[in-house]
Amino acid sequence: MLPAEETVYMDAVLTPNRSLSRQGFIIAMAAIAFTFFMTGLMFWSMGAGPILGFMGLDIAAIWLAFHISYKRQREETRVTVTARAIHLHHKDAKGREKHAEVPSAFARVELEEPAGPTSWLRIEHGKTAWIIGRFLTPTERSSFAEALRQALLAARAERHPA
Repeated sequence: MLPAEETVYMDAVLTPNRSLSRQGFIIAMAAIAFTFFMTGLMFWSMGAGPILGFMGLDIAAIWLAFHISYKRQREETRVTVTARAIHLHHKDAKGREKHAEVPSAFARVELEEPAGPTSWLRIEHGKTAWIIGRFLTPTERSSFAEALRQALLAARAERHPA
């Protein structure tokens, strides 16, 4: 918990991008179900009745894929930068939480440039590193790394004025 008198230089919550809204999901599943049902009826009318059941299995597989995707999108990371420390609070898709506090005076923000799919955004302190924003796109990682570096510079300037 942050003391009330501390200045917060960054308070960001990172979450995965959503593929569809709830309403979009319902519309997409209705369109898929209608299309598969009509295709199944066409095959049934030609005497291939079992195809209708397999179309139902396809619909169930698509629904399951969306369900798994939505469960994974519950992940979030909160990054708070103050003059004293960087506070990291991560909640995974299953609801497990992890906390870390890194002194802002000794923290480093590292990201391999140019940012690619395998370059991770890390907050380092000594020989320990915390990877954050794995679900962000490379462009988002670069942008967030720059904003985090600026917040860290401002926090250090408060603590150690020139």
